[in-house]
Amino acid sequence: MSKRCFFISDLHLDESRPDVTQALAEFLDQRRDAAALYILGDLFEFWIGDDDDTPIAKEVIRVLADYQQSGPAVYIMHGNRDFLLGEQFASAVGGQLLPDPSVVEIDGQRLLLMHGDSLCTADEEYQAFRALARDPNWQASVLTQNLEVRRELAENLRKTSKDAGSRKADDIMDVTEAEVVRTMDEAQCTTLIHGHTHRPAKHDEAAGTRWVLGDWDKTGWYIELKGGDLNLNEFDINQ
Repeated sequence: MSKRCFFISDLHLDESRPDVTQALAEFLDQRRDAAALYILGDLFEFWIGDDDDTPIAKEVIRVLADYQQSGPAVYIMHGNRDFLLGEQFASAVGGQLLPDPSVVEIDGQRLLLMHGDSLCTADEEYQAFRALARDPNWQASVLTQNLEVRRELAENLRKTSKDAGSRKADDIMDVTEAEVVRTMDEAQCTTLIHGHTHRPAKHDEAAGTRWVLGDWDKTGWYIELKGGDLNLNEFDINQ
């Protein structure tokens, strides 16, 4: 019998939103019979390195490690906010880092998993930053700084991102359809699951079906795969 798999993204966990962290703990506690959990980026609002010693970092590691130890496999993909997540974090939670994009086969079904930001090719300003932020040399340079300097950098990047987003048209920050088709064709997958855009929906594309996860705020979003069927679900988060 096939077991359930769950896909989430864009939780943007932060000490200013303890309700969302609690929602994650409750979500996982109710799904300990799952085969796997896939976190498709932006688990954290920002991540300054695996040596982060903040209470929320320790709490999320504890929650995910406890979940993984109860049976389900845990897979983690980088997002545009937590691109500094590393092997130390993955090891601490008993999980595995997934490259973006990744193709997984579950119950004979090939799924293309992505965070989704690389699909937003119309946003050239962001794509330039994305290339820099994923450069190993740049990351290594950042990680040599002390925690306080890195926290300040993360706060500045968050503010810059928010200011830039407020000036851009909605369609610029959404995926580019031609890039979606190209990426799906290249991966030879007719099913794509991603987050990033905060526009949860199911789309019929020329190359197949694109599922978009929502961000966690007043409600949470997840996709469940069971018996070969995918379903997008929303639930309330207690404020």
